[in-house]
Amino acid sequence: VLALSSAAIALFERRLDKPTLSAAMMAQAALSLGFFAFLLFASNPFARLDPAPQTGAGLNPLLQDIGLAFHPPTLYFGYVGLSVAFSFAVGALLTSNAGASFARAMRPWVLLAWIFLTVGITAGSYWAYYELGWGGWWFWDPVENASLMPWLAATALLHSVSVLASRDALRAWTIMLALVAFAMSMLGTFLVRSGILTSVHAFAVDPERGSFILALMLLYIGGALTLFALKIGQVREGKLFRLISRESAIVGNNILLSVILAIVLLGTLWPLAAEAMGDRISVGPPYFNKTTIPLVFLLFLLLAVGPLLKWRGDDARSLRKLAIPGAVVIAMAVGVWATNPGVSLWAILGLALAAGIALASLFPLLGRNLLRTPLTIWGMVIAHLGLAITVAGMSAESGWTSEKLAALAIGESAEVGGWTVQLTDVTPVVGENWIAIEGRMSATSKGQAFVLTPQMRQFFNPTQQTTEAALLTRWDGQLYAVLAPATSDKREKWQVRLWWKPLVTLIWFGGLVIAFGGFLAFLGRLRIRFRRKPEENVWKQA
Repeated sequence: VLALSSAAIALFERRLDKPTLSAAMMAQAALSLGFFAFLLFASNPFARLDPAPQTGAGLNPLLQDIGLAFHPPTLYFGYVGLSVAFSFAVGALLTSNAGASFARAMRPWVLLAWIFLTVGITAGSYWAYYELGWGGWWFWDPVENASLMPWLAATALLHSVSVLASRDALRAWTIMLALVAFAMSMLGTFLVRSGILTSVHAFAVDPERGSFILALMLLYIGGALTLFALKIGQVREGKLFRLISRESAIVGNNILLSVILAIVLLGTLWPLAAEAMGDRISVGPPYFNKTTIPLVFLLFLLLAVGPLLKWRGDDARSLRKLAIPGAVVIAMAVGVWATNPGVSLWAILGLALAAGIALASLFPLLGRNLLRTPLTIWGMVIAHLGLAITVAGMSAESGWTSEKLAALAIGESAEVGGWTVQLTDVTPVVGENWIAIEGRMSATSKGQAFVLTPQMRQFFNPTQQTTEAALLTRWDGQLYAVLAPATSDKREKWQVRLWWKPLVTLIWFGGLVIAFGGFLAFLGRLRIRFRRKPEENVWKQA
């Protein structure tokens, strides 16, 4: 993929001047050489084993799932897209040319990388949710954070490069974010491949690979940041803008995303640094939730305000447009609090802000002929609407989830979230390379009955036990059931864990809507290129 992306730049890119394009190609070639050297010297997939094993160790049972076909490849495509943005930024620094043409060349790659990262994180979240049997959709695992950090940087970069491409502003922001985004991609590679982490994601334990990747990081990222320090003063300043403007809102967006990125980076690396100094500490969800959630809500407020402001400069009267979304937010918050007084403040605010963001996201369509509205505008609207959907799902799941842990004998039942779940039978099941104990449960609510079949699987090659959760998806949420080994009581009972998670599926549906919005914006950019005059059509020239 890295080689093909380099070829695509060479074949189709005609918007950059020749010196900047050559410098970018040089940087991309240097990246390719480093990773080819990694394959050749540190992680050669064709190296022979002596003596050769009679049979292989087998695929990790957690990976024997269709999620393997979607989650890792899409993340890798995103990482490679950010490598192209990195190379363009290095080329712009070397030639001191970071104008609008540079941003227009970089923007499709950033957009594609961001789309793939969004799909990859969404798929990975749902895969872990149903495969691990823990009942959660995000655990702040170090390698989960390693995929989130490039996405945060890429989100800021996408907004910044769009401003530079269309308004010739935020030049330094764009270059720095391109470097940081790829640095986070390489950091994720290092965390997974070095063996320094204990994680469900970390499958490599060879320190030689980690040392090689760390050396590449020091070479590429250290060199690029040194180049930035030496050359950024020679990059001409972009056009200025007033404090109240859409550019200012995007700068605020970049600052908040960068602060959240720094918090996540600190929480991910601090335990490793402490362990290297002889101390063991654990940084878990309490740290990440308490530090990032308030900043995320500020980010949502900017998200609602930004698209309503004019470019270059605006006045306070434009903020009158926020009256209707603001009234919706207040009404939603008061209504939810009045009907659910015991729910957490963050859940109430999350639902209220989701409603406000959803309404504000539609404002760019007001006064437009919808049939002639550019796909880029539709993409922005749909992506922001998808974020509102995801926030609504997260808030509902965190505030209204019901959980029940019970020891049930055959014929006994438990209640959770308005559902009555009865354990009707437990039988052995044989699969292709596993055996399992499968529970059969009858779930009833409001006169409707459904069957759930959670399993406890035993794999033999390699030897490992896994939990296969049973999910019942309804329009208003999911019923989640897990079966655990029987107790030692005289009457055989089975440990059953049940969750009712309201609107939890909106989390992943919203993620796909966000990615779809990005895809529409990407199609819109391609359409603009195809509709240029023949002498300006770079595809025809190529």
